Amino acid sequence: MKTLQQQLAQYASYHRDRRNVATHCVGIPLIVLGLCVLLSRPVLVLGGFGLRPSLFVAAAACVFYLLLDVPLGLSMGLLFALALRAGAWAAAQPTAHWLGLGFGAFVAGWVFQLVGHAWEGRKPAFVDDLSGLLVGPLFVVAEALFLFGLRKPLRSAVDSEAERLRSGFNAGLAASTRAQDRCGTPTGGSGRP
Repeated sequence: MKTLQQQLAQYASYHRDRRNVATHCVGIPLIVLGLCVLLSRPVLVLGGFGLRPSLFVAAAACVFYLLLDVPLGLSMGLLFALALRAGAWAAAQPTAHWLGLGFGAFVAGWVFQLVGHAWEGRKPAFVDDLSGLLVGPLFVVAEALFLFGLRKPLRSAVDSEAERLRSGFNAGLAASTRAQDRCGTPTGGSGRP
């Protein structure tokens, strides 16, 4: 498993434009909230406790975060607890309201994400690595900590590695473009639609 620094740097390499980061700070919490709302039904009562699918998803994600970094994992656990509470409240509403809240937050979150990536000019990180779906919420929390001047060594290491990864991507893109210009077709392509 990649380290915390590697996970955050990989994700950050797709998110260097401050506008994109800002849209993620709104979009990702909305997506997480939307998922917690939508996964808060049905409730399985076991031993007097109501268990929801959202609880299992949140618990699995928090185990992943705790394995990467205990303080960040605990922070994520607190944030997921709040989202689960909101999800439980929404699940108690009439079905139309529950679905409206869940899908509304989820779709609005993805709209923010897509606008940010349009500004960035790069596809979302999860397209190349599905772990980006799990790392995204952690990235937002880490960015908030960095904004307040916390975890400075981690921020420095993540920024350095993200810039190195981004430079490698840009160099590969430039080489691919040059090869396409020389041949008239993409490298390895037949030129057919």
